Amino acid sequence: MTCNMHENHDHKHGPDCGHVAVKHDDHLGYLHDGHLHCAHEDHYDEHSVAVSDSNPDLCAPHECSSHEADHVHGHGCGHQAVPHGDHIDYLVDGHLHHPHGDHCDNHGPLQVVQA
Repeated sequence: MTCNMHENHDHKHGPDCGHVAVKHDDHLGYLHDGHLHCAHEDHYDEHSVAVSDSNPDLCAPHECSSHEADHVHGHGCGHQAVPHGDHIDYLVDGHLHHPHGDHCDNHGPLQVVQA
């Protein structure tokens, strides 16, 4: 994985930092303001959840009972934004929702380690 350093990030992520930690590949990442920050040596890198068999990037209409049918994902919607491939998904009850037209696609699970 290439190093994509997040510049000017003085915040220290950890168990009590207030950000949601998720299992990402073989390590932890922290969801922070629409970014996925992963510790690397003395800094944090910007990561995204890779498109894969378990986290596909395809149209897979999905209805989720965890929010209203007319809920619209976006900034301030109450769900954590998660970089996934080349787009943003939203973490809802342990899986990635991707707004797509008049529905949400299920882009697979994401394991929350701590909230």
